[in-house]
Amino acid sequence: MSQPAPTSSAQMKPKSKPLWRKVLPFLSAVGSLLAIWQITAFFLPAYLMPDVPAVFKRLFNSLSNDDFMNGIAKSLYRLGWGYPLACLFGAALGLLAGISRAFAVYLRSLISILQAIPPITWVPLFSILLGFGDATIITVIVIASFFPMALSVLNSTEGVNKTHLELARVMGANRFQLLTKVFGPESLPAFVTGAQVAFGNAWRSLIAAEMVAGVTIGLGYYSRWRGEVADMEGVLMSILVIGTIACFLDLVVLEWLKRRLLRYRYVKTGGAE
Repeated sequence: MSQPAPTSSAQMKPKSKPLWRKVLPFLSAVGSLLAIWQITAFFLPAYLMPDVPAVFKRLFNSLSNDDFMNGIAKSLYRLGWGYPLACLFGAALGLLAGISRAFAVYLRSLISILQAIPPITWVPLFSILLGFGDATIITVIVIASFFPMALSVLNSTEGVNKTHLELARVMGANRFQLLTKVFGPESLPAFVTGAQVAFGNAWRSLIAAEMVAGVTIGLGYYSRWRGEVADMEGVLMSILVIGTIACFLDLVVLEWLKRRLLRYRYVKTGGAE
């Protein structure tokens, strides 16, 4: 009887797509947006629509401006507090809903009621309660990004494999062990998905809150201030920076974390395409 051919280690290594297949679509999207911008600038006065080179020149000059760079750092500081807190609370409450049906109904009802309220509408309330500053903006970020995370994890707990759940109970698992050994691992993909959706909410709420929360530093404040003085180069530059930072955090940082946490989904054998 013939023996099966041994599988080489090279065949068992994960195969990744060529870099150009990942980068080219992104560059095409960026290029099309810049082309639309430049074409529009041809038909409008420069004071209404500065062209692409003028705005990039302004951006490069602003990179040496301490006030502008401090504004970027301040926005990232606020995001760095609000976004992780929302992910932590959302995931924790979503997992708790897996072991308590009554709490699951309560949490879903709470989300249905509160997520319909635009996060920016909380700014006047928290400005009075917490004052004008970081606390108000961070709280708005937490509210905005909590709901998608909690809802994503909550939905995943309801879809946990019943066989795994019953087997854990038969083996004497307590509630904490059910959370850590069953609900937690099976909800990990939903956690990653919820984190990516929550990031979009967190970033948009951060910029919007900085525009109206009475702060004097941050990307949102800079964009509003440039608009008030009709500085279109400054407005477009701030939009460019806001979009660039968001793309980097979402498509690079969060994508890297997703592939680290869900690496088993990206492993392919030698015969896979």
